Formats: sequence, structure tokens, C-alpha cells
Amino acid sequence: MTDDVTTGPLRGIRVLDLADGMGLYCTKMLAGLGADVIKVEPPGGDGSRDIGPFYKDEPHREKSLFWFHFNANKRGITLNLQTPEGRELFKRLAATADIVVETSPPGAMEEEGIGWSALSSLNPRLIFASLTPFGQEGPWKNYQASDLVGNALGGLLNNCGWPGKAPEKLGGSQAYHMASVQATTGILMALYQRTKTGQGRHIDVSMHASVPVTLMVTVPLYERTGKMTGRAWNWHAEAANGVFPCKDGYIDFRLRLQRWDDFIRWLDRDGLAEELKGEEWKDPWFRQVPENVRKIDAVFCQFLLRHGKQELYEDGQKRGFEIGPAYTIPEVAASKQLRARNYFMPVEHPELGETLEYLGPPFRSSLAPGQAMRRAPLIGEHNESIYEEELGLSREQVIRLADAGVI
Repeated sequence: MTDDVTTGPLRGIRVLDLADGMGLYCTKMLAGLGADVIKVEPPGGDGSRDIGPFYKDEPHREKSLFWFHFNANKRGITLNLQTPEGRELFKRLAATADIVVETSPPGAMEEEGIGWSALSSLNPRLIFASLTPFGQEGPWKNYQASDLVGNALGGLLNNCGWPGKAPEKLGGSQAYHMASVQATTGILMALYQRTKTGQGRHIDVSMHASVPVTLMVTVPLYERTGKMTGRAWNWHAEAANGVFPCKDGYIDFRLRLQRWDDFIRWLDRDGLAEELKGEEWKDPWFRQVPENVRKIDAVFCQFLLRHGKQELYEDGQKRGFEIGPAYTIPEVAASKQLRARNYFMPVEHPELGETLEYLGPPFRSSLAPGQAMRRAPLIGEHNESIYEEELGLSREQVIRLADAGVI
């Protein structure tokens, strides 16, 4: 393993990563853009190393696939910020950094003397991003919250599920990742501003506030009309809109009003359109009568259940329909489109004696056409290169600090 950072538009930008699950996607994106992201772990390793699944189902702090995914392209050091010496070392690191990303409770790092006010006085160009459940101020600022709580209080959870039943959680860590995306946006804007002013910024990101902005019209709808969108699951006012079963899974389909005649021709391919060919069916208002929506959907389902999702996808796309198969994860991994874009990238793991396949960046940059990936760091893997070669500590000092539990 070499310490060379990946190429990319943020090459030369150094990030100190103190983030937990709420900010891991932020620092992952920065690393994917070419920044030199240094993951700062406590001695013994970060708690996220204990999150499964694990390589070959062998629970081990160096085999967490969660860790592999969120920390690819980063370097890693161990540092105990609960000790005075550890905090002094962190200050020295911050003096060389462009960005700090942290997820501590509001005021916690300030109390330790390593918050925004202290570090910006040492390094006025520093961008300090704080991700917390509710932000740095307000009556809830000291409340704790998980990803599920963020989705619930942000209004997303209430919109998910079946009508008349309890809300249902979305898969993945949606609120955490929304906060990370907003933090990354703020950091990139601060980097741009810094080119003009020479000054860093403190970026205050609220997970709670990051969720409602993704809900499209639900909030303005309530503000203007007093009406709330409910849990509609797959219901839609127009026919042939939503997720439908097919021969080997599910497809998502969106029939636009002006495509009715094309839709009828598609169904007629299997001789299923006869009862929908009357002149009355050409009236979009007639088609939106609930009982007529149900009738159209019933005929459509008959058609879909005769065909596989890949066949439906390719034929529907040729006809210009908005259609997509609901892929399983193995089908995503086998996607011809993603493979054609070299989205899956080989990453060497010498300690495992194997090369694993990773998800690459979802975008292409002409600045980094040949971007490669590096595996996540082992515990304290870059202590020597960073503490000795970059901060100038002697080998004896590093050994003493390790023995004292500082690193």
C-alpha cells in the first residue's frame, strides 16, 4: 500500500475526519474527489469497525465491509483526544489541514480546546464542518438522535408506508446521508469562497433540517393549502403509475397523459387492449375516475405478468415509456450499463490476499479520467508516515506516545 492520494479536483486538500455514521458519507465523497482524508480513530480503532457484515462472515475489526466501504481512499491514524497530549497533536494536524469534519455534540470540541474558535485562530484558512442531529443552536441542540429519528422528525417517515397503517422505515441511513450531502455542499462552497477571501468558515449542519428539503412539494403544499400528503404507498391518481408485479419481479412505470394511444398499442401486442379502446377512454378525466384507474391497472397487470422485467424494460424504453425494473442487488452488480462505465473498481487488499470490487464514483471528471481506489486503512496504518514524516516526531516519541495510550 502506498500513501499516494487519488487524483481528482480536490487533490492537495487535506481533511481531518472525526465523523461518525452521520458524516462518514461526507468524508467518503471528499476522498472520492481526491482529497487527502485522514481518518482519526481512537487507539484500538473506531467503533464503526464493529459494524457488519464482515469479510467471509468473520467478525473482526479489520474485516468490516461497512468500514471498507465508507473509508476507501482515506489514510488512517490513531489519536486519543481525551488526553492533553492527544489534543495538542490534533492542533498540530489542524494547522496543516484545510477541512475538519466532526460529529461531536454541540460545544464538546470547544470545551476541549479543539473546536472552531481555537483551531481557526491557529489556521484562519480552516473550514470546520460540524454535523449534529439538530444544529448548534435551538431548544433541541443537545438532544440525541439516530438516523431513524432524523427521518421521523424531518417528515420523511410519515410519508412512507401503507395508507391507514404505521409509517415504515426506509432502507439505509437516509437522514445521515442527507446530512452528509448538505455538509459536502457547504464544504465545497466554503472552499470556493476561500479562494476569494482567504478565510475559512464554520459550517453548521443539522440532520433534522437536511430531511425536509428532500420532500419536494409536501412542505409548500401544507403551507399554501393546509393539506398534508399521506402514506399512499403505490397509489396514484392516474392509472399505470407506480410499482407493478411482472413475471419475475417488479417494474416501475409512469404513463404520461399524452402517451395513452402508445400505451394501448403496447397492450394490444398481447390482445389485451380491446376493453380500453372506446372513445371515452381517450378522455384523461374519465381515466382518473377511481374505478377506471383500477380497471386500467388490472389490464396492465395482466400484460406485465406475461413478461419478464428485463424484456419489459428494453421494449418499453424502445417505445419511449418511463419504465424501469426493480433490480435486486445481484442484478445491480451485473448491470451492463454500470459495467460499461467501469463503475465497479478493483481494490487490492494485500492483508487479505485478495482484490475486492468496490462501487466507484457516480460521476466522471475530465480532471481525473484514470482515477483508482485505495482500500480503507488498517488501525493506525499511517501513524508513522503522518506523525514522523509529516509532523516531525522522532521514532522514540511515537513509541512513547503509543505506550502512554495517546496514539
